[in-house]
Amino acid sequence: MIEPEEKANEKDRIKDLKTYSILDTISEADYDNLTEIAAEICGAPISLISFIDDKRQWFKSHHGIDVQETPKEYAFCAHAINYPEDVFVIQDTRKDMRFHDNPFVTGDPHVVFYAGMPLISKNGFPLGTLCVIDHKPNLLTSSQIKSLRALSNQVMNLLELRKSKLLLEQTLTHLEERNIALERFAFIAAHDLKSPLYNISSLAELVLDDYKSKIDEEGQEMLKAIISSSDSLSSLIDGLLSYSKSENILREDKLSISVETLKNDISDLFISDHNLKITLKSSLTRIHVNRTAIHQVLINLFTNAIKYNEKDIVEIEMGISESDKHYHFYVQDNGLGIAKDFQDKIFNIFEKGAVYDKYGQHGNGIGLATVKKIVEKSGGSIRVESEVGKGARFIFSLEK
Repeated sequence: MIEPEEKANEKDRIKDLKTYSILDTISEADYDNLTEIAAEICGAPISLISFIDDKRQWFKSHHGIDVQETPKEYAFCAHAINYPEDVFVIQDTRKDMRFHDNPFVTGDPHVVFYAGMPLISKNGFPLGTLCVIDHKPNLLTSSQIKSLRALSNQVMNLLELRKSKLLLEQTLTHLEERNIALERFAFIAAHDLKSPLYNISSLAELVLDDYKSKIDEEGQEMLKAIISSSDSLSSLIDGLLSYSKSENILREDKLSISVETLKNDISDLFISDHNLKITLKSSLTRIHVNRTAIHQVLINLFTNAIKYNEKDIVEIEMGISESDKHYHFYVQDNGLGIAKDFQDKIFNIFEKGAVYDKYGQHGNGIGLATVKKIVEKSGGSIRVESEVGKGARFIFSLEK
């Protein structure tokens, strides 16, 4: 018996094999189907998908034989991978000096005929073979060899899909870990930033209140600007945190909630501080949604309806209906409205309108971007219909 020669780049070949994470995995129907087909096409009782590592040949699929692995020095496939260009055929092992006294020839499983098609990775390394074995001399036709080659290609397609899936899972895990780290950093940074901002704003207000008579008009305006800038930056930080956390909201389970309760929950947040009239139009009594997600969306839309409204009474109408796959909502207000050329931009993060709200402040351009993110990640869409001076109607859907 002659043991198989080790390839010059054997370490690189084994390293490439390990990237597929295939060794010592459980049997899979996709691979077993291929060995069964190979045996049938070639008229052989045994067919194997083998991989050669540094000490053994391991079988991912073993049709017609009940063995999981063998020592590398006895492996026919370890010889076959040294001839990666074509099928490796031994018509009668008993007459071949390399194999005549091999334990698998003289004993079980009594290999007489062997044909192995190398499995070549994208990096050009032979990882193992798809092989067929018979207990008597045999010979493959050109058609059978062609079929064996096609089946070996299919084995590699399965391996490449497996590798791609593993890489994708690793990437997703890495991204999730990074997102968690970024979220933690954002929370800490926001907390550390908001404290001094609050102190700046509070101290400026204190100075303005206690020393107003001693500060000229220009100085008072500067203090007011400090207060306004601090409050705007604090609002921006809150908005960025809400935007970054919006995907975490979607992990919550959906619940059955009363439509009337939903309307009251949102109304109670605003009605005590504003002259507000809220109307609900819906034939539904309950909806099955992510409670936090729908709350976040409605709170943002109601807040904008109030801020960008100069009427004595702010009127907001909320409608809810359904189709087979979605719930459909609209929030209509009687506010300032949105210019036509700006309606496509308002859902972009940091996109601010030219209009000041009733408190003389610009928005931070995050609220509607957060709304869009939540809606689209919930399998829905959002758009706006509006005319300047005639209010706005936000129309959105959520997947059931």
